[in-house]
Amino acid sequence: MLKKAALLSIIAALVAAFFVFDLNQYLTLAGLKEWVGQFSEYIEQNPVLSTSVFFVVYVAVTALSLPGAAILTLAAGALFGLWLGLLLVSFASTLGATLAFLSARFVFRDTVKKRFGEKLRKIDDGVEKQGAFYLFTLRLVPVFPFFLINLLMGLTSLKTRTFYWVSQLGMLAGTLVYVNAGTQLAQLDSLSGIVSPDLILSFVLLGIFPWIAKGIVAVVNRRRVYQGYSKPASFDRNLVVIGAGAGGLVTSYIGAAVKAKVTLVEASEMGGDCLNYGCVPSKALIKSAKVADQSAHASRYGLTDTPVPISFKQVIKRVHEIIATIAPNDSVERYTDLGVDVVKGYAKIIDPWHVEITGDDGQVQTLTTRSIVVTTGARPFVPPLKGIEQSGYVTSDTMWNTFADHEHAPQRLVVLGGGPIGCELAQAFARLGSQVTMVEQAPQIMGREDAEIARFVTDTLTASGVTVLTGHKAEEFTQSHGARQLLVSHNDQQKTIEYDEVIVAVGRKARLESFGLEELGVNFDRTIEADEFLQTRFPNIYAAGDVVGPYQFTHVAAHQAWYAAVNALFGTFKKFKVDYRVIPWTTFVDPEVARVGLNETEAKEKGIEVDVTRYEFAELDRAVTESARQGFIKVLTPPGKDTILGVTIVSEHAGDLLAEFVLAMKHNLGLNKILGTIHAYPTWAEGAKYAAGNWKKANSPESLLNWVEKYHTWRRK
Repeated sequence: MLKKAALLSIIAALVAAFFVFDLNQYLTLAGLKEWVGQFSEYIEQNPVLSTSVFFVVYVAVTALSLPGAAILTLAAGALFGLWLGLLLVSFASTLGATLAFLSARFVFRDTVKKRFGEKLRKIDDGVEKQGAFYLFTLRLVPVFPFFLINLLMGLTSLKTRTFYWVSQLGMLAGTLVYVNAGTQLAQLDSLSGIVSPDLILSFVLLGIFPWIAKGIVAVVNRRRVYQGYSKPASFDRNLVVIGAGAGGLVTSYIGAAVKAKVTLVEASEMGGDCLNYGCVPSKALIKSAKVADQSAHASRYGLTDTPVPISFKQVIKRVHEIIATIAPNDSVERYTDLGVDVVKGYAKIIDPWHVEITGDDGQVQTLTTRSIVVTTGARPFVPPLKGIEQSGYVTSDTMWNTFADHEHAPQRLVVLGGGPIGCELAQAFARLGSQVTMVEQAPQIMGREDAEIARFVTDTLTASGVTVLTGHKAEEFTQSHGARQLLVSHNDQQKTIEYDEVIVAVGRKARLESFGLEELGVNFDRTIEADEFLQTRFPNIYAAGDVVGPYQFTHVAAHQAWYAAVNALFGTFKKFKVDYRVIPWTTFVDPEVARVGLNETEAKEKGIEVDVTRYEFAELDRAVTESARQGFIKVLTPPGKDTILGVTIVSEHAGDLLAEFVLAMKHNLGLNKILGTIHAYPTWAEGAKYAAGNWKKANSPESLLNWVEKYHTWRRK
């Protein structure tokens, strides 16, 4: 500890002296021109000593992370010429950087490790795998200041020897450009020298060097990644897309629209999970359940409560009919007509440019392709609970076929999981006649939402007949005397829930296996690792949708698909970063919960100060006419500003009402713009305007209004 304190004291004293004695005046371009001539004469008389002094000064400036290293590099060219200057700076800068690296490691690493052990461990794991290449990239393309790289790398487990040689090699090209510019500066003895070709060329090199360096890094990365693979001389396809869910369909559509040759491979149903197992069937079920509920509570609308006989078999039949109605939009025939080569079968990536496809007929073909987009989606996650495989569970994927022949909804139904899918299904089945028990391990359902929203949905589910058990952990599925049971624990106590059917809805897991990703070395944990352009470690292999995250929504998969398609087909010229700034989502309980941007919980966690504006739908005329006065709009803005940071809506049609706020956030329109927009009366959409009006009222300029009041008083006299 004393050694660390002593080293810190020495460094602090040296840095303080640098500024106290105003030594930084010599490390400016003006200072360089002033003293370089004097020092040149000294160099001629004492070449060895002057060279040594310059070397030591450069090492000290770099080691202490002082400003002026760039000026000293120019000075090296001006004083010593191109090659000697390059030699001096190359070794001095690397030695100084290594000293700064070692100082940061000695003083700070143990402290950082104690406080951020788990995060640092993950960083160290990455550094161990590709630390040299990351450092080389940062040195070649100075995204961050070099002194900052020196200090931060010292906190990692990167070997000192690796840090030294990578730094020397990575900084060499940039050093050459700066030293060469310095040689030209030294030749300025008149104004005409400013426009000399050599000097102009030197500064052009300084300006375009980052672009050249990025190109070099890209070439080096490609050679490293593709080493050992043989690139075909020509290609059968421009694009092979694996998976025909929302992401795959949109990717293929865009590719075909721009006249690329595209093959789309799907092993199961066209349309993916959304059409066949998720969004479409669940919303059809929810609508039937809502109609049944409205009939059973018709007195809300001045009618007689008339519970209707429910044929669950007919309800599920309607669900399948709706799927069949929409299916042609996603069919093989439609996409074939659009110009997509659709193959039903299993795809496996053999290498970055070869995809092997085993068709449903057993035929095997191998296609060469310039780019590949993986859009294989996700499947329900089934937790490894004891007895679960013997329980006869269903998921949101399998229930539609399993329940197809059931005349009645399951009498006693357990829904495992209190996320959006679990909440939607729990309420729908309760309205269709099931005694539903929801089991959620977390202290609240709807874990991504505010506690207020979770309480509202809990009350809504309870009113629909759902027993909501939060803070209950599922332990084991058992059978006793022919009855199926679920053992749960809560506050160190256990109880048994008897059930006839159980729906597992605890989340979804990306489909990553059997597509050749493991063999190819594409990195993934829960999802595929991809950059902001949706590129995997292989620049020509992209991923979109649930398989890459970070959001598992159909509309996000379609959004990502545009970037994946365009980057895959035109990335040689221009690549686009995925824009995740404004992502809306809706949970289709009744009333709906829709959100975009921040909520109060997230704002608090991130330390973002916000004002919260509310509007209660109990005040909205349209809500009153429909006897649907529950719910509210909650808008988050910066204090005193109308910029929309986030919106949560709980109401009938909340998902539709959210669109106005999504558009406003996307295009940086504030609440004042919404307030100044005419909304038809009487509509649900007026809620947005009234919410904006509440914000305006809370932020009215009181001092100005006081003067206006005085003006009106004066006018009455």
